[in-house]
Amino acid sequence: MENVLIVSNTNTTMGIISDLLRTETFNRIITTQNGAQARRYINELDFDLIIIDTPLPDEMGDDLSMTAAEKSSAGIILIIDQQNVLEIGAEVEDYGIFALPKPISSEFFYQSVKLLTASRKRVMNLENENQKLQKKIEEIRIVDRAKLILIQVLKMTEPQAQRYIEKQSMDLRQTRLTTAENILRTYEH
Repeated sequence: MENVLIVSNTNTTMGIISDLLRTETFNRIITTQNGAQARRYINELDFDLIIIDTPLPDEMGDDLSMTAAEKSSAGIILIIDQQNVLEIGAEVEDYGIFALPKPISSEFFYQSVKLLTASRKRVMNLENENQKLQKKIEEIRIVDRAKLILIQVLKMTEPQAQRYIEKQSMDLRQTRLTTAENILRTYEH
């Protein structure tokens, strides 16, 4: 992980959390004591982990956590007073936010961070796989459009069009996508 944002109204809590996180491989830990500054950071930087210790001087912190979830792909931990954890936790869980009760033991916090980072890595891997599949689908669509153009304009059969695209790709040492795009540029008006 790269960047962490810690939002807490007390320097003591920020120090404790920062110390716990230093055992992990975080390149940069940014701290702030209010929601307004945290929102600016979230808009300007990409974070892998955001930890919000409620309440903040200018807001409770639950709205900040939901805004962060909407604007970033960061894992988010919201630390809440014991009496509010169930209510606020239910409110934020649909956003994928981990709500932890205060006081929190260092072992429980550490395990929560590990669980959140593992979950985030899994989601990021799934998102990368999804992007690869979307790219492959788009490539298939373009190649199919190029084959259709060859069938319509040059009166080829589907196997002939397929073979033509594959042969052009090999002969010109380019991808099938590039060949298909060239065909589309040549024959589409």
